[in-house]
Amino acid sequence: MTSTTTHAVLAEGLVKHYKTVKALDGIDLCVPQGTVLGVLGPNGAGKTTAVKILTTLIRPDAGHALVAGIDVAKDPREVRRRIGVSGQYAAVDEYLTGFENLDMVGRLYHLGRAASQARARELLAQFRLDDAADRPAKTYSGGMRRRLDLAGALVARPPVLFLDEPTTGLDPRSRTEMWDVLKGLVAGGTSLLLTTQYLDEADLLADNIVVIDKGRKIAEGTSDELKSQVGGERIEITVVDPARTAEAAGLLGEYAVGPVVVDAERRSIRVPVTGGARVLTDALRVLDAEAIAVDDVGLHRPTLDDVFLTLTGHAAEDLSASSEEGAA
Repeated sequence: MTSTTTHAVLAEGLVKHYKTVKALDGIDLCVPQGTVLGVLGPNGAGKTTAVKILTTLIRPDAGHALVAGIDVAKDPREVRRRIGVSGQYAAVDEYLTGFENLDMVGRLYHLGRAASQARARELLAQFRLDDAADRPAKTYSGGMRRRLDLAGALVARPPVLFLDEPTTGLDPRSRTEMWDVLKGLVAGGTSLLLTTQYLDEADLLADNIVVIDKGRKIAEGTSDELKSQVGGERIEITVVDPARTAEAAGLLGEYAVGPVVVDAERRSIRVPVTGGARVLTDALRVLDAEAIAVDDVGLHRPTLDDVFLTLTGHAAEDLSASSEEGAA
């Protein structure tokens, strides 16, 4: 595999078996410097196994990987000097204060006493934990612990950051706060590989997305590119009078770029279109001209949930039993 300074992570053909289960089956991953790669998939897909290989925790059975230009198998110590890692569960010492947790990480990186303490205070402020800096971590909320864990991954200012489902278990407010932090890190030049089950998270944060299922990459592209695989926009309309559903569907069919779906029982019509709001406005004028009253109307773009269902045949939230014996 050819190294290039333009890639923070470059992996080819990663394979990993757990007994009779093939957790990874030839995965390729690429993270250009200063970008975010979202690795999307349900439990058991192979996300965590990929992260463990790239962060030198386990060795692949086949394939090669470079992180920050360093071979993960040949020089794991040097790789660890250049990365930060935050796993699915916050790895903090509950009996140390927030400050002591970060100061300890700095000492482990041999930053020295003064530099470790200064960096700890800087990160506590950045992650809005300075008010709780001298409290034991066991008194922190789940969201605070996750922020402290991520702060710990940043003590040595790593150019490459691996986050394995960083918002799992967080409430909506804490998830939003974490997203803001991550966007700030990337804006500052950090390269990020992010695994997630949350399609909205990948949609919001990732420059590029890899979808994996059962150890294999099944799709790759930007959010818009993946969404285009299941078609474009659609108009969804519910008419007031069920007797006029078929008539309305006939009128709206003039705008359709694919099959019109009619649910007579629910009085709903789904029409695939191109042209967005302009087409929706024209369609409503046509219905109004025929005095067909509308109870509800919407213009929808396909979501990444739609993409995952199309690609895999099952919804992303249909979490399977881990095929990696708890490692997924």
